[in-house]
Amino acid sequence: MPDATRPTGSRCRPSILVTGATGNLGREVVDRLRAHGARVRGLVRDPAGTRPGVEWAVGDLTHPAAVRAALVGIDAVFLIWPLLDSTPARDLVAELATAAPRVVYLSSTAIDDEAARQSDPIVQVHADMEALLRDAGLRPIVLRSDTLTSNARGWIPQVRAGDVVSGPDIARTAVVDERDVADAAVAALLVHHNRLGHAPYLLTGPEVLGRADQVALLGVALRRRLRFQAVTADLARSRMLADGRPEQLVEALIAASLRRPESNRTTDHIERLTGRPAGTFARWAMDHAVEFS
Repeated sequence: MPDATRPTGSRCRPSILVTGATGNLGREVVDRLRAHGARVRGLVRDPAGTRPGVEWAVGDLTHPAAVRAALVGIDAVFLIWPLLDSTPARDLVAELATAAPRVVYLSSTAIDDEAARQSDPIVQVHADMEALLRDAGLRPIVLRSDTLTSNARGWIPQVRAGDVVSGPDIARTAVVDERDVADAAVAALLVHHNRLGHAPYLLTGPEVLGRADQVALLGVALRRRLRFQAVTADLARSRMLADGRPEQLVEALIAASLRRPESNRTTDHIERLTGRPAGTFARWAMDHAVEFS
């Protein structure tokens, strides 16, 4: 079983570039890498959300010069692709191929390897990114994550305002704690390729939940009787657009809610990478209850 507590290889302190370093997952990855003694460089477009103790590179993943500069002296990259189109990633992948770091890519468990096209634009871009990385000869370690529990933070305004959380319903899936995904990512970043293999790791939580289940569990953590109310795609679309979300993202989210199939799959891949089983949504809700209060 991989042990991420000691980096392997000849260098005592590997240098790792983290993209999306100020996001819900990226912050967790950065903190864990620092705890393991790695040199961490975060690539961000806006330095406003940065913290001390990390080297920060300011730039955009779609700008080759910024990527090239951020990759100098880097041993491994944790890659999150933020766009709904993989075409702008071609220059990024070319820079990665030239620098030749170890690449750990965060993908989606919703990918169907047998399908010519994926269920929705979000899953499609993940499939396209995996293909780009493979075709460039990078041999990435692919972490296909299920829906992150941190998505529930989007309900904070509604929970603070009342006992009903409304939104588009989505298919049930084994939602996974972003802290477990971060632990798995750190293990993949710090352990030598030869000890891991290259088949995608499928990172899931231990139980399959729908949105109503998640809202109820959040209510238990808050000692309140919360309930989920599904709304139509048209109403969900109009609300998200009114909140100022980009139209392309809104349409992708609506497509996912309508077309992404239910998944009853749970795996032990987090335990394989980290040495401990994945945590529950109930635990996440208890640990983050104060954010919703």
